[in-house]
Amino acid sequence: MASNGSDRGGLLSAGGVLSIVAGISQIISAVSLVVNAEFPSSRSFMLAEMLFLPFLPDNWLPTIVSGLAVFIGLWCAGVLGILAVGGGISAIKRKSFGLSLAGAICALPSVILGILAVIFVALGKREFGAKV
Repeated sequence: MASNGSDRGGLLSAGGVLSIVAGISQIISAVSLVVNAEFPSSRSFMLAEMLFLPFLPDNWLPTIVSGLAVFIGLWCAGVLGILAVGGGISAIKRKSFGLSLAGAICALPSVILGILAVIFVALGKREFGAKV
C-alpha cells in the first residue's frame, strides 16, 4: 500500500471543524438570548405575573428573568462556545488532545454537532503524535 508519508487523517480535522461550527452557533445563541432579555415583549410576562404572587412590586418578573437570561447566556452558552471554538482550533492544529477533547465536549449543547465532534476527536487521538 502506498503512503504519502503523512499519518494525518481527516477525523481530527472534521472533529475540529464541527467543534468550531457548534461553538460559533452557541456564541450566536448566547448573544441572541442576551438581546432578547434586554428587550423583552410585555405579553410574554403577563401569564407569569398572574400566576405568581400579585403583591410583589411591578416589573419584578421581567427583571429577574432578564438577569437570569443574561447570566445563562453570557456565562454558560458564551463560555462553552468560546471553549468549543478554542478546542476546535487546537484539534485542527493538532496542539493538545486534552484541549481538543474539552472543546468537543463543550460543543455538546449543539447536540448532533457536539456528539460527532467528540467521536471524531476521540477517534483521531493518535493523530496528535503523527509528524507532519
